[in-house]
Amino acid sequence: MTLLKKSHWIGLIFGAIIILVDIFLFRGENLFYFLLGISFAVMALPFVIGTVIETAEEKEKNEQFLEFARAISENVKGGTPIGQSIINMRNKNFGCLTDHIVKMANQLSLGIPMNKAFDTFAEDIGSITVKRAITLIKEAGAAGGKIDAILDSVASSIYQIEKLKKERMASISNLVVQGYIIFFIFIGIMLIMQFKIIPLADEAQGFGDIGGGSASLGGMDGVIGRGAAVSSEELARPLLYMLIIQGIFSGLAIGKLTEGSIKAGIKHSFILTITAFLVSTGAKLFL
Repeated sequence: MTLLKKSHWIGLIFGAIIILVDIFLFRGENLFYFLLGISFAVMALPFVIGTVIETAEEKEKNEQFLEFARAISENVKGGTPIGQSIINMRNKNFGCLTDHIVKMANQLSLGIPMNKAFDTFAEDIGSITVKRAITLIKEAGAAGGKIDAILDSVASSIYQIEKLKKERMASISNLVVQGYIIFFIFIGIMLIMQFKIIPLADEAQGFGDIGGGSASLGGMDGVIGRGAAVSSEELARPLLYMLIIQGIFSGLAIGKLTEGSIKAGIKHSFILTITAFLVSTGAKLFL
């Protein structure tokens, strides 16, 4: 479970302040829902930024582990045992993995078994790709295989995975743009329905009520125009729900398509959902 950081608390506090001010000063007005959307955006933004940073860090960890595996492989090919190779590389810079490599090297220096040090290293990093690579290295070592060949294979596998990810993102980048364009077109259609078509239906309903009154005078009471009146606000509310649901799932789908992870789609869902809510509620202030 991820603990709340200082930035999370700041977002939650400012969002709560906006909600309280909104309730006490603008309740019942069109501005109320617009400020409510802003408050939710303020509260969710630190979490979304944290998710984006974690995704970028995981990508960097995979890239740095690729360099680490290649470096170990070169040392092992030169005749140095894998444990000693790790110890020799603790003073080298491997970006965000440097501290974890130093920790693993210190554990090996203290006599901690290599498998346990590898397990700790994989758990500290938390990357699925790195965990799979570590598992492969451990199993190869236990089976008595050539570690240098296994390390080359692991490095090649990680390289191919990252290469395929980049190629996938490049090949479907147009689909992402199209997804955003389609969603904004959908917002435009919903706005037209909300402010043009639904008011016409509301006026038509009013004419129906008049017709119902005339029919009542003629002994036709209850036949025409006797249904419960539905306001245009009530008719427009489901459109907002549709926009929010569309934004959430469209964003998750975009993340899954581009980066192969639903987690990566959270930022897209946030952008689409908040945009849809603010545009829909903000339009009431001007239209």
